[in-house]
Amino acid sequence: MAGQLKGATIIAHLIVNDGPKAVDFYKKAFGAEILGVHKTPDGKVMHAELSVGGARLMLADEFPGMGSGSAKTLGGSPVVLNLYVQEDVDGLFNQAVDAGGTVVMPLANQFWGDRYGQIKDPFGHLWALGQHVEDVAPEEMERRAKEAFAQMAKPGGQE
Repeated sequence: MAGQLKGATIIAHLIVNDGPKAVDFYKKAFGAEILGVHKTPDGKVMHAELSVGGARLMLADEFPGMGSGSAKTLGGSPVVLNLYVQEDVDGLFNQAVDAGGTVVMPLANQFWGDRYGQIKDPFGHLWALGQHVEDVAPEEMERRAKEAFAQMAKPGGQE
């Protein structure tokens, strides 16, 4: 079995409620390069392939008759897409918000050593944006984690 997976790649394939607008949003929000878009005769996106920082992302419009509903239609998604960058996560986060993303978790330095935050795109998908900012020793990370969880447990501790 392991040999069958050698060289395999997992590529997110998002189902959205407005494919053309989604392609435009990902282009503006994350600088996506459009590798190809195939539309149905009525203009819905049957398949689009994008590149975000060299990583592939596929998307299609929802086709409920074929069992594919968008995150927006389904009321959300249990999946978070992580976009991890080498530099200027603040600029990328702001760019995504300016393009129409909604802040779910403000960008901040986290106890594990990353600058991290989350947005929800206009199509109901959650995106976590992160950048490594410091190496944290295991003991220090454990101490910081306990402190962070204690803060979250206080009334009003989770914003």
